[in-house]
Amino acid sequence: MAGDNQTVVTPAQLDELVDMPLVRIWLLTGMFWLLFTPTVGAVASTFFNYPDYLGTALEIQFGRIRPMHVNGVIFGAFSTLFIGLSYYVVPRLCGVPVKWARRSYPMVWVWNLALAAGMVSLALGYNQGLEAGEFPLLVDVALFLCLVFFTGQFLVTTYERRERKLYVAMWYMLAAFVWTVLNMILGSFILPYFISGISSAAFHGLYIHYIVGLWITPAGYMIIYYFLPASVKNPVYSHKLSLIGFWSLALFYPFVGIHHYLYSPIADWAETLSIIASMMLIIPVWTVLQNFFGTMIGRWSDFGRNIPAKFLIMGSLMYLLGAFQGSTEALRSIQEPTHFTDFVISHSHLTVFGTFVVWAVGGLVYVWPRLHGQTELWSFKAANWSFWLITTGIITMGVVLSALGLQQGYMWIAGVEWMDSMVAVRAFWFVRTVAGILMDLGMTLLVYNLIRTAMMSPETAPWKKQADRQALEKSAAVQQPSAAV
Repeated sequence: MAGDNQTVVTPAQLDELVDMPLVRIWLLTGMFWLLFTPTVGAVASTFFNYPDYLGTALEIQFGRIRPMHVNGVIFGAFSTLFIGLSYYVVPRLCGVPVKWARRSYPMVWVWNLALAAGMVSLALGYNQGLEAGEFPLLVDVALFLCLVFFTGQFLVTTYERRERKLYVAMWYMLAAFVWTVLNMILGSFILPYFISGISSAAFHGLYIHYIVGLWITPAGYMIIYYFLPASVKNPVYSHKLSLIGFWSLALFYPFVGIHHYLYSPIADWAETLSIIASMMLIIPVWTVLQNFFGTMIGRWSDFGRNIPAKFLIMGSLMYLLGAFQGSTEALRSIQEPTHFTDFVISHSHLTVFGTFVVWAVGGLVYVWPRLHGQTELWSFKAANWSFWLITTGIITMGVVLSALGLQQGYMWIAGVEWMDSMVAVRAFWFVRTVAGILMDLGMTLLVYNLIRTAMMSPETAPWKKQADRQALEKSAAVQQPSAAV
């Protein structure tokens, strides 16, 4: 990386710009949510085959724990890892430390305590009734204030950067934060209290797709645009394609959300616009995927032992399938047999988990050893088992839920009684639960591997050295006034 004076900055100098202890604590908390929230999903899916297996306590019934799973995966597992990875990426791409870094430490606890309070609140039945927006108001306020802080922090850091060229990962990251602050105002403070009726449904469709398309998607693009070239040591295939992907995402995604409400009282022109926008999303999806697979040119021979790249490319394949599925199910002729079925759940799992959470895991696997003075994980074999357990689980879940959804839809069209259709697909649901357990086992094994990696050289780890230095500086700053007197 070169600044205005064209001096070359070494990787070691870039590492000095990163607040390693801060990144470490964000990633640690992200690993907790990575274990907890998908496990809640497996617990919830078991209800489909064994509806009374947890007893009758309301706090652990499907209606309470399902929103815990959805919000936990989005704001806990994915978002917490993404924020931690942003603290690693931003100083390296800007050539300056992140602004107000010390103030970021309390924000870790505000964010995670708010999430924990949100989980408890949902279990107790405090719910705003909007999918991906179920958290109570006080939790929303805390998360919103954190996002405002992160947005201002990264914008100011970007403004003060030494590296004048703005790499595409920064475009996506900054857009994700700015767009989501605006979306949180809509979904958390306006929609639940000031919009009702069919307008509430329409705006909720927009809100939930802004969470997916204007938060998770650009955040995921930031992760893979940085960590795929870094892990395979190859430049991005095409910067022009990356910009086409950015601007087409910004242009088309704001109109997508209403495709959840075809055949509804919402105006036909709004439904048709959402269908057109959904089909046009093929442009950003295919351009970014061309970029990712193009970046791998000449590096496939080393792919087998490159765990971060394997997660990132596997996530890209899931994105290809899930995004194609999402665009086509927006068509009226396809939505007729798939709406209200598990076909939609297949799409959400292939994209949110199979793509974006997996990309976040790829970034985590790349960064974590480097925080601890390593370049490899404690066990390649364990990491490879994690990869294949997660991959097998998400592929199985995607295929089974797609087949299940199509069977449900066509049975309903044929006039089969609803209860009879539920009995007919129980085997599919059982396999779906097994697939979820496989994914959970893969995540658990991966986190264990990461913890063992952290234990390999704790005293010489870069994060430890920086933490000791920060403690000395803080101690000196506290003693300075008395020394001056």
